[in-house]
Amino acid sequence: MDVSKFDIDAPRWDQSTFMGRLRHFFNITDPRTALLAGSVPPGTTEEQLHYAKKLYDSAFHPDTGERMNLIGRMSFQVPGGMAITGFMLQFYRTVPAVVFWQWVNQSFNALVNYTNRNAASPITPKQIGVAYVTATTTALATAVGLNLYTKASQSSPKAPPLVARWVPFAAVATANCVNIPMMRQQEILNGIAVVDENDNKLGYSRVSMRMNLHRCHS
Repeated sequence: MDVSKFDIDAPRWDQSTFMGRLRHFFNITDPRTALLAGSVPPGTTEEQLHYAKKLYDSAFHPDTGERMNLIGRMSFQVPGGMAITGFMLQFYRTVPAVVFWQWVNQSFNALVNYTNRNAASPITPKQIGVAYVTATTTALATAVGLNLYTKASQSSPKAPPLVARWVPFAAVATANCVNIPMMRQQEILNGIAVVDENDNKLGYSRVSMRMNLHRCHS
C-alpha cells in the first residue's frame, strides 16, 4: 500500500461525527500505550503508521511537542483513575482516610490537567495552584461532610448502607465542577486560538470555545 500520502497530523477518523470523536478518544486513551516508546522502521504498512501515530499522540503534547510525564498522559487515565477510585471506595470510613485519598485524587487530577493544558491559552502557576487548592478543598469538604452525614443517618432504619458508598463519587463530581472551569478559565474568558490553513494565528474566539466544549461532552 502506498504510504507516501500518509498525513501524521490528520485525525484517522472523521472528527465532525460523534463516533469519529469517540473512536479518537478511545485511541488516545488506550492504556497499553502508556509504557511504549520507539520509532517506526522504514517500509512499514499504513496500519503500522497509524499505530506509530497513536504512540506519538499518547506521549507528546499536541501543542508543544514535548514528551509528557507518564502519570499525566491520557492513556494513564483509566488504570490510574481506577486504582485511586478503588482506594477511595475501600477507605472511606474514617476521616483521615477520606482526606488522604481525596487529596491523592485531586493531586492526580491537577497533574493530568497541567500535563494536557492548552499551550495556546497558557495558564499561570498561580492559577493552577488556586484551581488545585480550591478543587481539593471542595472535594475534602464534600467527602468529609457527606461521610459524617451518612454515619449519623445510619442510625435510622430508612438510611440504606449503600449511600455511604456514593460519597467518593459525589466528592469527585463536586470537585470537578470547580476544577475544570478554573483550569480552563483563560479559554472560557478569552476564547481559544483560531488559526488558518497554514497555522497562522488569527485571534481568539469564545464561540469556538463553546463549540469545542460541546463536542467534548457530546
